[in-house]
Amino acid sequence: MDSERARTAGRDLAAVAGLLADGTRAAFCLALLDGRAWTAGELARHAGVTAPTATGHLNRLVAGGLLAEERQGRHRYVRLADPQVAELVEQLAALAPGRPERPAPLAAAGRSRALAHARTCYDHLAGAVGVAISDAMTARGLLDWTHGLRLTADGEAWLDATGVTVPSGGRRPAVRPCLDWTERRPHLAGAVGAALCRHALTEGWFTRIGTTRAVAVTPAGRHALHDRLGLPDTLLAPPGSRPGGN
Repeated sequence: MDSERARTAGRDLAAVAGLLADGTRAAFCLALLDGRAWTAGELARHAGVTAPTATGHLNRLVAGGLLAEERQGRHRYVRLADPQVAELVEQLAALAPGRPERPAPLAAAGRSRALAHARTCYDHLAGAVGVAISDAMTARGLLDWTHGLRLTADGEAWLDATGVTVPSGGRRPAVRPCLDWTERRPHLAGAVGAALCRHALTEGWFTRIGTTRAVAVTPAGRHALHDRLGLPDTLLAPPGSRPGGN
């Protein structure tokens, strides 16, 4: 790369980093990891800022290509622009320095445990359960990390036998590692990760917890994940009911 291209690339990278260098804008992007479209008012209340302040930040994020907007009548909705943006936000969250933990209200502590246990990261599974799925697929030879992450022939056969349909075509990679911000290890993203998450929700293996990103593993999900990937019940049980849980 010549010096001019390097300077241009550096300015472009700094521009993207600058968009996320504000706490309010970062909070918006983290909230949008649930894969839904939010209104400016909803995001303003979530971040504790005024509506005009939220609008200014959202305009910058849309102009910078991190968010996409949709309009329905008088309402403006925003969502993350694409899965790559979601993975960028999740990985940056994983790299953020840890802070000393302070006692949290019981309800907040419960929500944190639920998010750490199992959640969606945009359109794929994350948390302890999401990482365990990736580990189990690797151990069974369905994923191979030798020369970068790839889906093996056995993995393709497993998806077909499980009933997971991965859309063909498109520019999205089939499999992609996404650094989990609570486990600090990769979970499975890409087209396969999204298809597996969609299948798990459709089949009732997971159910959403309120309006958060947290999901709970259902009895059907515990059976399916144990049968297909050998995941133990101690991992799949709700956080508060596992040995050592509160």
